[in-house]
Amino acid sequence: MADEGMVVLDGTELRDLDLRLPVPDGPVAGAMALQLAESEASTRLFGLSLPENIRSTALRTIREADDPDFLSEVFHDSDALRSLIQKFLLVVADQLKDDPLVVSVLDGNALRIVLDDEDDFAMLAENLFTDLDAHDNGKLSKNDISNALLHMGVQLGVPPIRESTDLLPNIIKKHGAEGEEKLGQSQFADLLQTILQDLADALSKKNVIVIRNVKVINGSKLKKTLENQKLFNEVLEKLFLEWKTYTNGQEDKELRGFLEAKGLEFGLPSSESSEAVALLYDQIFSEIDKDKITGDLERDAFQVIVKDILEKIAQQLEEDPIFIDLEC
Repeated sequence: MADEGMVVLDGTELRDLDLRLPVPDGPVAGAMALQLAESEASTRLFGLSLPENIRSTALRTIREADDPDFLSEVFHDSDALRSLIQKFLLVVADQLKDDPLVVSVLDGNALRIVLDDEDDFAMLAENLFTDLDAHDNGKLSKNDISNALLHMGVQLGVPPIRESTDLLPNIIKKHGAEGEEKLGQSQFADLLQTILQDLADALSKKNVIVIRNVKVINGSKLKKTLENQKLFNEVLEKLFLEWKTYTNGQEDKELRGFLEAKGLEFGLPSSESSEAVALLYDQIFSEIDKDKITGDLERDAFQVIVKDILEKIAQQLEEDPIFIDLEC
C-alpha cells in the first residue's frame, strides 16, 4: 500500500498553534472567521479543502452550542479570533488522528521511473493498447489516449482529470490526442510517451495532490475506548452478554471469530478486508493459550482476556497501521 508519494495526514500538521496566515487587526464577522480557519488548515494540508464530514464536525464543535448568530458575530479582538482558529485546527486534528486522510503527492517522479526504463514503458504501452483494443483490430483512436491515462491512474502518477484542472486537457490538446483518427500500436506508444513526458515536467513544477480512497486503521479509536475506564467497563459488560448469546453454551466457539465480528464497533477491521488484518489477528491470537479463548469463559476471565487482546491490538496498530485500499 506504499505508492510513491503517498502521505498520511493524521492531524500532526495542525497541532502547531503558531498561525501561518496573518490574522486581521480590524473587526471580523463569524463567517469570515470560519473562512480564515479553513484557509489556515488548508495551508497546512497541501492546499486541500477539508472533506465535508470533517469540516461540518469542526464547525459544529467550535460554534457556541450551535449558536445561530455565530456567523454574524463580530470578532473585535484579534486574540479571540486567533483562539477560534486554533480551536478549529485542534478539532480537525483530533478527527484526522482517528481517521487519517491519505493523499498522493504527484510530482512526476513515478512517471519518470516508467519513462526512464524503455522495457517497462514498452510493456506498459503494449498492455494499455491491448486492454483498450476491445475489438482486437489493431487500431485505437486518438481519443483513447485519455482512456489510457485513466487506466494508468494515480498509482502510476497520473492525476484524475477532475484533480488536474486544465493540466491534462491542455497537454492532450497540445499534442492533438483528440478525435477519431486511428493509431497503430507504435503510433499510440509514441504519442503516449510524449504526453507522459510533458505531464511529468508539468508535475515537477506544480505538484497535484489527490485524496486517496484509503482507510488507515491506526488503533486511535480503540485506544480512546481503553483509556476511558468507565466507557470501557460498559463495553466489556456489553460484549460479555453478547458473548454468552454467541456461544449459547457451546464450548467450541472461539473468541477470535466473535471479536472479529464485533471489531467494527472499536474501529477494528475485518480479517476479510485485507491480508494484513488477518495476519494481525493471527499474531495476537498465537500468543494466547487456546484454552483461554473458548466458549466456557465466565465474566471475570472474559473481561481480563478481552482487555489484554484489545490492548495488544491497539499497540500493534499504533506501531504499524494497516492501510485498506478501498479503490480496488
